[in-house]
Amino acid sequence: MAKMRYLFFGFLSVAVLFLGGAGNAAIADKEQSGSYAELPSTSPGLEQVDDPSVKRYASSGVRERIVDIAVHEIGVQEATGNNDGKRVEEYLAYTGLGKGDAWCAAFVSWCYGQTGLAVPRNAWSPALFPMARRYTAQQIRQGTVRQADLFAIYSPNLQRINHVGIVRKKEGSWILTVEGNSADQVLSKRRPLITIYAFSNWLDCGEGIW
Repeated sequence: MAKMRYLFFGFLSVAVLFLGGAGNAAIADKEQSGSYAELPSTSPGLEQVDDPSVKRYASSGVRERIVDIAVHEIGVQEATGNNDGKRVEEYLAYTGLGKGDAWCAAFVSWCYGQTGLAVPRNAWSPALFPMARRYTAQQIRQGTVRQADLFAIYSPNLQRINHVGIVRKKEGSWILTVEGNSADQVLSKRRPLITIYAFSNWLDCGEGIW
């Protein structure tokens, strides 16, 4: 009888271990399936994932959000035509400046910041086009420029970039933009590609741009 009791408890222990392992496996499957479900998310935490494919997916969503944020600002105007007004001063404050300063780069930086991105964050428009971030002429010809990339206008008088805006979309040899501090407001323009001095990409590392 004692031997039978030991055999019974032995079988019971094996059964408990087996069921426990199956339960753990079920939990692991649930956690893994939850992780996959979160991949389409474009939350700031996802930007930290090292997998390049995840970064590309995330940045695609961020591009849409940046453009959407910028489009919703269309119509914002200066209060007196002197780089002022409640909303304009919010853009400037985001880059550490105040009323009276040029704000096209501050507007771009603010739009990026609303998605949780730390950069760019600079009110000096040339600073948004470092060589490491620029598209090459070949990339531009190949149509690499995408929504939420930045475009630059060059001033021969100042001999530097003096205006920046956001690419809304590319239409053949034109781009549709959203830009601040243009005619004292945020507006959308259709600009010929030949008038654009440079394009920069602040979103996609490791995709052939640098």
